[in-house]
Amino acid sequence: MALVVSLLASAIAVLSLLFATPASAQTTPAPTPSAGTGDVSSTYAVGGIIRAEDEPLVGVEVSVEGSGFSEIGTTGADGRWSVAVPGPGAYTATLQVDTLPEGVAPRDPDNVTRDVTIGTTNTVNVLFPTGEGTAASGSIWDTIFTRFFYGLNFGLLLALAAIGISLIFGTTGVNNFAHGEMLTFGAIIFYIFTAMGWNLILALLITVALSVALGYTQDAVLFKPLRRRGVGLVQVLIVTIGLSIVLRYGYLFFFGGGTQNIATGIADTVTIGPVTVTLTSIISMGVSVVMLAAVAYFLTRTRIGKATRAVSDNASLASASGINVDRVIRIVWMMAGGLTGLSGVLYGLYRGVTWDMGFAILLLLFAAVTLGGLGSAFGALVGSLIIGIITELSTIVIPPDLRYAVALIVLIGVLLFRPQGVLGRKERIG
Repeated sequence: MALVVSLLASAIAVLSLLFATPASAQTTPAPTPSAGTGDVSSTYAVGGIIRAEDEPLVGVEVSVEGSGFSEIGTTGADGRWSVAVPGPGAYTATLQVDTLPEGVAPRDPDNVTRDVTIGTTNTVNVLFPTGEGTAASGSIWDTIFTRFFYGLNFGLLLALAAIGISLIFGTTGVNNFAHGEMLTFGAIIFYIFTAMGWNLILALLITVALSVALGYTQDAVLFKPLRRRGVGLVQVLIVTIGLSIVLRYGYLFFFGGGTQNIATGIADTVTIGPVTVTLTSIISMGVSVVMLAAVAYFLTRTRIGKATRAVSDNASLASASGINVDRVIRIVWMMAGGLTGLSGVLYGLYRGVTWDMGFAILLLLFAAVTLGGLGSAFGALVGSLIIGIITELSTIVIPPDLRYAVALIVLIGVLLFRPQGVLGRKERIG
């Protein structure tokens, strides 16, 4: 308890230091230096991130014009560009196609301009999807292998969070709709520490420890009292939805609505056949594999792990056998918090950090758990890999913006034809 209290106190202190300034000032992208274009210190800006095949593009130019103002923003190492504008008004952002790297082209060559309005918000982010030119420059098998590799990376980081959902459901029967916010918590805390200049490994360890403390606190303060009072699963489900809303909009209030990129200082890339990925992605995949192996060892080789599986199989029988069910559930919540926080860190490195990032992929997490089999940790791993690979491969034939909808189709199909999931067991009804 002393350790948990100290960790929570540290988190509150860090948050209070970071959020001492208004959220709007923190989420505004750094303005692009300009000459003779007016007030470059303005807090009004137009910006965005330009990627191809999930990799940031460097040196791509975007012009922003409007109301007599004209300026060009250039993407940096993280693919992010930003142009400070004089004030509220209507502006037009135009992608300079000739500055794209060789082999990369806009997905829609006839739509490389975006009309934006600065008014209700100080910062507007615009997107210029690219990458179609890359796919056309190689064979279809190169494209399939590339998407498969990205899907494997995505599936591994999904698995860390999905296992947490599966363990909680298996031991308590609760579908935790606030699980996405646990993922967001890890990403935001890690971003805070790295923005303060902390060592990456130290920041990662402290982030995971605080995520464990968050899982402990949720069970100790909220869900254990509800269990003792015999509150039904439907009511608990509604509580998790309410908790999700509170946490999510708390993040919005403190963190702001912009997208922040985690600065790791690692810009090296690795080429594997037709795939070129950042070294950060390779490290993330390695961390995911190591942690998943550790979870497998914990569940199959340790006494607490075996007790966890016993409680998940039959809590009443486990209690009659002398297992402290409440203690096992508490450990499961702490483990789920740590794994999900780590997943948030890896997802933040993969996509950037936003206030609603966990909620955005919550459907994917539940689809993975359902596909693998509710309550099965190993099923959650298999389901996550399938979902990650399918969503990425689907972008070969459908627009990338629709790839997460594929998870919903998979979820419906599983419920129709195999409700127990890939590794789930059939149960008698009635």
